[in-house]
Amino acid sequence: MKSNLLFFTCILSFAISFGQGITQEQRTQLDKITIKDVPKGGPGIAVGIVQHGKIIYENYAGFANLKDSISIGKKTRFNIASNGKQFTAFAVLTLAEKNKLSLEDDIRKYLPNLYKNIEYPIKIKHLLNHSSGMRGVYRLWSLQGYTWWEQKFDNADVMELLEKQQELNFVPGTKYSYTNSSYIVLTQIVEKVTGTSFVAYTDKMFKELGMPNTSFVDDYKNIAEPIAKPYFNFDTWTTYDWTCNLHGDGNLFSTLEDQLHWEKLLQTKKSDVFSEEILTQSQQLIKDSKITKYGYGVERGEHRNEKYRFHGGSTGAWKAITARFDTQNFTIVTMINTGKIDPMMLTLEMADVMLNKTDEKETFAIVPATVGEKVTEEDILGIYRTEGGYIIKFEKRDGKLYMIRSGRNDIELLREDDNIFHQWNDAPFKQEFTKNKDGVMQITAYYPSVPPFTLTRIESDLSTFDFTSLNGSFLNNEINVSFTIENIEKENYEVTLGKKKIKGLLLDETEMLVDNYNISFEKDSQGKINEILVSTGRIDNLRFVRK
Repeated sequence: MKSNLLFFTCILSFAISFGQGITQEQRTQLDKITIKDVPKGGPGIAVGIVQHGKIIYENYAGFANLKDSISIGKKTRFNIASNGKQFTAFAVLTLAEKNKLSLEDDIRKYLPNLYKNIEYPIKIKHLLNHSSGMRGVYRLWSLQGYTWWEQKFDNADVMELLEKQQELNFVPGTKYSYTNSSYIVLTQIVEKVTGTSFVAYTDKMFKELGMPNTSFVDDYKNIAEPIAKPYFNFDTWTTYDWTCNLHGDGNLFSTLEDQLHWEKLLQTKKSDVFSEEILTQSQQLIKDSKITKYGYGVERGEHRNEKYRFHGGSTGAWKAITARFDTQNFTIVTMINTGKIDPMMLTLEMADVMLNKTDEKETFAIVPATVGEKVTEEDILGIYRTEGGYIIKFEKRDGKLYMIRSGRNDIELLREDDNIFHQWNDAPFKQEFTKNKDGVMQITAYYPSVPPFTLTRIESDLSTFDFTSLNGSFLNNEINVSFTIENIEKENYEVTLGKKKIKGLLLDETEMLVDNYNISFEKDSQGKINEILVSTGRIDNLRFVRK
């Protein structure tokens, strides 16, 4: 009898230690993945897996504070950044369930000073799934010359900037375009409806969810310890002070313990306070919406032919990923405080372990299938663009071929075969030159870690274009910023934005590329260019009028 009891105790201990549904081999693999990029004496990671409502894996590695040699543990709080959007959305859903608001409400019912000139409705549901058309405030600040995380901005500053905006990127509900602006506006709607601060309302919500160590931050001086301090490494580990008060779009501090508890609630749909219906709805797409990529603070994706729900958060050296795989009902939560780890890649590696797909290779090509017709270097010179607007330019200097990309160093290319080149210092990055069905030169780029992508050469005739017609200054009153454009030689320009002087490259008679900005324009009936439209990430066609 004693031996049977001892045997049962050992089996129970093994199950508790290694979790139900996870083998010793899987645990070993997961452990290796967890610690592989955590250096001795450096910052690190907290990662856990929940399956069928139970925690089956949990691991911590590295230091939360290098100065005091404090290790990362269950109570260590990370800034999970945009992963906080799911909780902003959940807060809105709790109010909708109580009929305090409707997702069909126009936001100006609560915030009448926003977009007074926009006639079509901007609904709460448009904010939730990034179909509002609102411009990104972080990008607007960048245009103004601000580095947002150095400024101690708060949500009131966001509203002040948005209230000056007279146009949207597009008609609400017609497109998906991720923007933090929408989720900051949601915090203001919650405050109008509840009569209390967003942080106070969500603090109560987190307490009711059983997440006592989770909270949004609207005053950086009051962030509760213990904190996983963020660290970058430029030859040595360097931390910095966090002084941001923006919240709702992110700035959520939480522990792995709390996040795993949340995943248990989502999987079991059992809560003493919140209904099964609202927990279920929080993971769905928004009803009657054209947007199928994003729901209530949760994205949709596919990995190894498995559909999954996920969200990533990144602010400085803090990064976090939550990935939910429905087929086997497991969730992986990863939180880091180091700029040396890619949490998305790490999380998907762990998913491969859980899915028993560690031996599967990517199905996309990493090299051209065949060698094509020979091209000369002169044949391929010019500017190429993807359908999404990504630009690469090829030019010759002193007899050498260079690839030029915005935000990167110019790179010399070496010929590998008749129509195949590669980067001189990174041979796996290959460029294949062919002609499309219309006879236009195109480039297909290959690299082991990403699927191939194709860019087509921009064919334009600028022989009759008056290059000086763009010279002058153009002002946007909404952000009080000017672009000053001066032609240098042919299609090359110098563009002044604030204190910065940037190279401008004319692509055709209606478009110019200026660093990360795309500038479009048209001539009026007298042949004059009176305004330019500036687009960059999360901003489309911001109107600048000639002074």
